[in-house]
Amino acid sequence: MDTTQYLDIFIEESNEHIEALYNKLLELENDPNEKSIIEEIFRSAHTLKGMSATMGYNDLATLTHTLENVFDAIRYNRLTVQPKMIDLLVETVDQLNMMVTDIANGGNGSSDIAEIVSKLESIEQSSNNANEGFQCNDSGEDQTETPTMFLDFDEFELSILSESHDRGFQNYEITVTLREDCLLKGARVYMVFEVLEQMGEVIKSEPSVNDLEEEKFDQSFSVILISNQPGQAISEKIKHVSEIESVTIKPFSVQAYRELKQKQSNIHSLEIVNEQEQTSSISNQSLKSPHQKTIRVNIEKLDVLMNLFEELIIDRGRLEQIASDLRNSDLQETVERMARVSSDLQNIILTMRMVPIDFVFSRFPRMVRKLARELNKQVEIEIIGADTELDRTVIDEIGDPIVHLLRNAIDHGIESPEERIRKGKPEKGSIQLKAYHSGNHVFIEIADDGAGINKDKVLHKALKNGLINDKDIGSLSEQQIYELILESGFSTADTISDISGRGVGLDVVKNTIESLGGSITIDSKINEGSVFSIELPLTLTIISVLLVELNEEKYAIPLSSIIETAIIPKDKIMSAHKKKVIDFRGKVVPLVNLKEIFDCPQNDNEEEYTSIVIVKKGDRMAALVVDTFIGQQEIVLKTMGAYLDNVFAISGATILGDGQVALIIDSNAIVK
Repeated sequence: MDTTQYLDIFIEESNEHIEALYNKLLELENDPNEKSIIEEIFRSAHTLKGMSATMGYNDLATLTHTLENVFDAIRYNRLTVQPKMIDLLVETVDQLNMMVTDIANGGNGSSDIAEIVSKLESIEQSSNNANEGFQCNDSGEDQTETPTMFLDFDEFELSILSESHDRGFQNYEITVTLREDCLLKGARVYMVFEVLEQMGEVIKSEPSVNDLEEEKFDQSFSVILISNQPGQAISEKIKHVSEIESVTIKPFSVQAYRELKQKQSNIHSLEIVNEQEQTSSISNQSLKSPHQKTIRVNIEKLDVLMNLFEELIIDRGRLEQIASDLRNSDLQETVERMARVSSDLQNIILTMRMVPIDFVFSRFPRMVRKLARELNKQVEIEIIGADTELDRTVIDEIGDPIVHLLRNAIDHGIESPEERIRKGKPEKGSIQLKAYHSGNHVFIEIADDGAGINKDKVLHKALKNGLINDKDIGSLSEQQIYELILESGFSTADTISDISGRGVGLDVVKNTIESLGGSITIDSKINEGSVFSIELPLTLTIISVLLVELNEEKYAIPLSSIIETAIIPKDKIMSAHKKKVIDFRGKVVPLVNLKEIFDCPQNDNEEEYTSIVIVKKGDRMAALVVDTFIGQQEIVLKTMGAYLDNVFAISGATILGDGQVALIIDSNAIVK
């Protein structure tokens, strides 16, 4: 069977099941006796096994089958969850993740799984040893009579089984499991029945004989056999048939069956009463909660849709320009209606591209657990606002910066358990990862209750690296001191580790966030902890800007960074440290002439007033000098391409309604 057409679905659903396995294993570590968690892990492993076998990825199917067996033992209380066991189970899911990633990259998912399978089988074997005498797998027979899975015997069948037992024969319940790669299941069943009929008499089978002949079963089937042969001999005979995975033999007790049947009858009667009582409330709930129909859409199709809409926005701007020039009322009315409809369409498309930030957050708990163990620390992570939505393009880029900030918090922030006890803190440190919306931005906060940032140590390192001089120290605010650690090559680590402390990383974090149009701020208190706050735009493609003019050339400044626009008299411009500044609401703000930055020709005009745009980055501000203001507009941000990627203070370009190209000013770079 050609399965290539199902590959994308297989990869996507496999990743979902692996993510579920990771999350549930972490929950299981905190609550090892919770049956619902164990059942969910078992179901995910079982589904992944079936999918892998169907697609022909045998190593993946084998490993998930072994994992499934372990959880089968756990859910039937043959095995208890231990902390060391969790480490092995997480390692197993890591291996599954690597194999699925290999398949996604064009590989065949093959891997050396012998060692990890052996470890899992040893755990499962310990459960069998602990329950020896209760159930016999693959050989021998169970000496304990237990109720069977066959719950529909008639009285004639039960009387035969009772009589055979009285005459000294043994009644066996035998479960045979075929290998996953067995091709002719019906033929194998026939051969097994041939063996059984030589050893005794088959009274009943599950599924029925007809279903078995037509291969209407999964991999296992069970029979009730009357025989005078020992279970060990029966098992060995059955295993002579090829493509047999396992054989399980248990004695069958008619008395135990009757008792089980009676208990189930009582429970069933109670369930009927409860069901009648709950019928009306269930009906009401179903009326209140209609099923929502959804479909999966490839992200590439959404990208194409977004690109087409961006072209529509450009054409809309052109139409608005034409309507304004012609001053035709009918045309203006039509264009205004088109603008309203396209705005609604824009909101829908942007919403379709939104992805819950849990897409990124979900992998952090296991990372925190692993790093904490490597550093011999106790750390718990609390995630708040995982359902906060962010544009997919931003989601794809923000993962690595958050990873580094979390690693930094665990390594530098959270103290060792002994040190925390000496400080009067709980032995286990905590990290809070929080996301929330505010206006057109998303805020992500990484807060820890660790040692905080030592300001004196930061200042000493900054002086040593030449980032500041002695005169600057008095003028720096606390937040500005903390933000020095974001500079390139800055590190206060006493020792270099594999986790952090190599003098790289936080500057990359800052650069990545700023490239997304965001910003990062730091707050800290010694021995109380630190908070790293990231501010990001909801989307990167369509932004609101203020259009300005320099020597008849148009530029765009993002509204998100603008505080105010003003026209000031030239006599209000002052000088400080040989630089031009202005007094803006009691604060000294440097004046930046954009013509000097962009090498535009300087005009010696004698106008008495200067147009300025006040922009802000964190606590810092700057006043940008422009010729004129044009107005506010929504524009489509286009990248400059690889050749113009490093142009200072330019983050992209856009096409205006009149066909002109306007460069988009990166005010963050100018303020810096």
